[in-house]
Amino acid sequence: MPERLGAILAGGRARRFGADKAHALYEGERLLDHVARALSAQCDALVVCGREEPGFTCIPDRPAAGFGPLGGLNAALHHAAELGASHVLSAGVDVPDLPHDLAVRLAGEGPAIVESQPVVGLWPVGLASNLDGFLDDGGRALYAFAERVCARSVPFRPPLMNVNRPSDLP
Repeated sequence: MPERLGAILAGGRARRFGADKAHALYEGERLLDHVARALSAQCDALVVCGREEPGFTCIPDRPAAGFGPLGGLNAALHHAAELGASHVLSAGVDVPDLPHDLAVRLAGEGPAIVESQPVVGLWPVGLASNLDGFLDDGGRALYAFAERVCARSVPFRPPLMNVNRPSDLP
């Protein structure tokens, strides 16, 4: 039974990027592979949320596509509950410089997010029903959900990358 499920939130359309971000190269490797390696190093299992990706366990966003990162997080929380995991460590596919001690840095009482990057967070699985209700009430903003569940905001210096446009890649 896994204790921590790593979840790569990858269901976005990448309109600002103009192409498939997951397959964009950073330091000679796909963004998806950077994130997968960092999460796998600190999680017992790994899923890609919101897309089909060969070589990975993939789950659809919940309740459906089009709910942004919260749809992927919701799917991951429910999947983790089915596996018997206690937490989900989430990251967007567009954060290739995740530290390998991310889970340790976010550990503590309740949920935690990375300051300025709420898609990167450590979420207790028990929040699944809370997120269901938030989505049912029309909530779509990750910051608003984090505030609702009193997630701690953890500063990272330097800040983590956030690849939204090709020009964000060095």
